[in-house]
Amino acid sequence: MSNLVEIRDLQFAYGERVILSDLHMDFPRGKVIAVMGGSGCGKTTVLRLIGGQIRPRKGSVAVGGEIVHELETDALYRLRRKMGMLFQFGALFTDLNVFDNVAFPLREHTDLPEELIRDLVLLKLNAVGLRNAHKLKPSEISGGMARRVAVARAIALDPELIMYDEPFAGLDPISMGVTANLIRKLNDALGSTSILVSHDVQECFAIADYVYFMSAGKIVARGTPAEMRVSTDPYVMQFVNAAPDGPVPFDYPGKSLDDDLGLGARA
Repeated sequence: MSNLVEIRDLQFAYGERVILSDLHMDFPRGKVIAVMGGSGCGKTTVLRLIGGQIRPRKGSVAVGGEIVHELETDALYRLRRKMGMLFQFGALFTDLNVFDNVAFPLREHTDLPEELIRDLVLLKLNAVGLRNAHKLKPSEISGGMARRVAVARAIALDPELIMYDEPFAGLDPISMGVTANLIRKLNDALGSTSILVSHDVQECFAIADYVYFMSAGKIVARGTPAEMRVSTDPYVMQFVNAAPDGPVPFDYPGKSLDDDLGLGARA
């Protein structure tokens, strides 16, 4: 099966601080791929590299056979029209109602008449169960509903690639389940490739075809959800079981408390 997104030998850093190193990842067409790991491990940075917001120090990111960081501005914008993005916490425009939030990418990137835009927006909202909420403002709907509106906006242009950045953050268990099922069903209906960045194990394992586990900017494990559930890898076991002790330490690396307090020298 061909890959829509391919990342090869990638390294990224902010100045001297290396964020990602030696990444090699494949995202096949039509699949839901989860990128998981603790906070600060580099998951969202991967999405930003795929979208061309930042450039790698080394290696390549290819989407549809095009090297993202080599594209000129116009070509990059054309490529981005094939991408949908669900930002953390939805990021809806608070001054626009539900309808206008979903219509925004259609009005921004197409010359479609308003009559057709209206029909498309209502179809997208119907797909997420919120057609009858189209006149409401984001402040007038629940957090779970707002996340579904954000999903409708992300799929407004029927993108080949949909990227979800922590789609389950801040949701109650019912809304998490609804959102997870929606991501899977929309991916299959559109024939898209979905990249799901999250640290929510149960929801990701329920819908993903393949999982990458990241830690400290590297891939430390990969496989199907079934393989990850029975993995004996210490990092995977710690993450899946939410264990406080394991390869991921509680303390940020550095000097010991005794050294900071000057007790080591006294001893």
